[in-house]
Amino acid sequence: MSAGPRCPVCAEPCLWPRLLPCLHSLCARCLRRLGPLGEPGLAAPLSALCPLCDAEVALPPGGPGHLIPDYLAGSRGRMATAGGCDLCAEGAAVRRCRTCGAQLCLFCCQAHRRQKKTASHAVVELENTKDCSQAGKPLFCPSHPTEELRLFCEQCDQPVCQDCVADRHRQHPYDLTSNVIHRHGDALRELLKDTQQHMSILEDVLGQIDDVGSAIRSHAEDVAAEICLFASGYVKAIEEHRDRLLKQLEDLKVQKENLMHLQKAQLQQLLLDMRTGVEFTEHLLTSGSDLEILITKGVVASRLAKLNSIAYNTHPSVDDGIQFSPQERAGQCCGYEVFGAILNKVVDPARCTLHGEDLQSARQNQLTGFTLLCNDTTGEQMQRGGEAVRVTITHKDKKDCAVEPTVCDNGDGTYHISYSPEEPGLYGVCIYVKGQHVQGSPFTLMVKNKFREHQGVFHCCTFCSSGGQKSARCACGGTMPGGYQGCGHGHKGHPGSPHWSCCGQVKESSECLGGPPSGTSQRSLLRTVVL
Repeated sequence: MSAGPRCPVCAEPCLWPRLLPCLHSLCARCLRRLGPLGEPGLAAPLSALCPLCDAEVALPPGGPGHLIPDYLAGSRGRMATAGGCDLCAEGAAVRRCRTCGAQLCLFCCQAHRRQKKTASHAVVELENTKDCSQAGKPLFCPSHPTEELRLFCEQCDQPVCQDCVADRHRQHPYDLTSNVIHRHGDALRELLKDTQQHMSILEDVLGQIDDVGSAIRSHAEDVAAEICLFASGYVKAIEEHRDRLLKQLEDLKVQKENLMHLQKAQLQQLLLDMRTGVEFTEHLLTSGSDLEILITKGVVASRLAKLNSIAYNTHPSVDDGIQFSPQERAGQCCGYEVFGAILNKVVDPARCTLHGEDLQSARQNQLTGFTLLCNDTTGEQMQRGGEAVRVTITHKDKKDCAVEPTVCDNGDGTYHISYSPEEPGLYGVCIYVKGQHVQGSPFTLMVKNKFREHQGVFHCCTFCSSGGQKSARCACGGTMPGGYQGCGHGHKGHPGSPHWSCCGQVKESSECLGGPPSGTSQRSLLRTVVL
C-alpha cells in the first residue's frame, strides 16, 4: 500500500492530524510536544509556537487535542504523490472505493468486485480532486458518535447532529449543511480574494526592495570609485583619509542594508504566512466537502482575517541616498588638511516640524501660512532645499472643495506654505515630505467666516444719547462701522440719509436727546428701526 501523508515536522506518517490556527497541520505526537507559552491557572487559553512558522497560536482550553481535525490532510498527501493504487502499489489509480476509501488500479478494481467481502462496495471513477478526498465519507458527531453531522447551528457556527439539536442546541436556529454551504463558502472566497490582493502588493513591494538594494550597491560602488579617484592625488595622508572614507561608506551601506533586510524578512514572512493561508483555503474550497468546509471555515476565516489586518509599509524603509562631496572640509589627516566627506544627512519626515502663530485656524478669503522645518534623522536642520514637499488642504464636509496651497523653498531646509481658503468650515491638512507625513500631520484647520457688518438699522437715539460720537455702540454691544440713520432732529453732524449697520437690537430706554421726530412716538420709532 502506498505511503500516506507525512507530518511536516517529524516526517512520520501523519496520524490523527489536527489544524493549528495558522493553518499548519501536525500529527498527534508533534501536537503533544508543543510547549505552551501561557502560565498554568490563567483564565485565558494557553498559546504555543508553531514549529513551522514560529507564529504564536492560541490553544483551546482543553489543549491541543481539542483542535479541529484536519480532514484534508489525507487528500493533500495523495495529491502530492503519484496517485498509485493503494492495493498493489504498482498500477496507476483510476477508481476509488467510496466504502473503504481505497484508490484502485483497473486490475485491483476488478479483484475488489470479485471478492465476497468487497463485492458490495461502491466504486467510482476518479473524476476530480473532490472525489479523491473524503467527500464520500460521512462525518460523525464527536458528542454522539453514531449520529452523522448533517445540520449546521447558526448560533454556535458549527455543524451538529440531530441529537445535538434536541439537546445542547435546543431552540438554536439551524439548517441543513447543504443549504448554508453557499453563504459560508462565498464569505471564505471574499476573504481569499482580499488575501490574494495583499499578496500581489507584497510581491510588488519586495520587488521594489530588491531594486533599491541593487541601487544602493550600485551607488555605493560609484561613490567608492569617486573616493578612490579623489584620493589618488595625495600620498600617505590622502590614502589614509581614503581608507577612512571607505570604512564610513561600508558602515553606512551595511546600516542601510540591515534595515532593508529586516523589512524584507518581515514582509517575506508575512507573504509566506499569507501564501500558506491562501493555498490551504484554495485547497479547502476546491477539494473539501461541504461539511469539511463548514467545519474548517471558522479557523480559516480567523487566520485570513488576522493576516489581512496586519499593517505593513508599502514603501522601502530606506532610500538609496548616498553622496560624496569632495569640496567638504574633512579636518586634518597626518598633518594635512583634507577634503571630501560622505553626505548621509537624509531628511527624516518624522522629525520635520511645523511652525506658525496659529496653525489650526484661518479666516475666509484671507492669505495665511506657516513654515515647515525639515530635519535629518538626528534632529538637526537640513541646510539645503530641494525636498519633495506636498501639501493638501481639503474641506471635511465638501469633498470637492480643496485649497491649492503654494510651497516656497527657501533653500535652507525651510519651506513656507501659504494659502487662502474660499469656504469656511473644517479642513483636513496633510503635509508630506518624500511621501510621508511630517510631525503633527495630519491636523484639522478651522476656517472662520470673513469679517462682516451687522445686519439691520442702528437705533438713531443711541447715537443721540452718545453725544453724536461715531464710536457709539448698539444695544448688542458692537461698534457700528459705516454711516448712521438720521432721527429727524437735525443734530449737527447727524444727517438723515446714511445709516449705521447693526443687528437691529435696541434698548427701549435709549432716548434721543431731542426726543422723537414730530408725529412719532418713541414706541413706534423703535418698531420702525428694529429688523
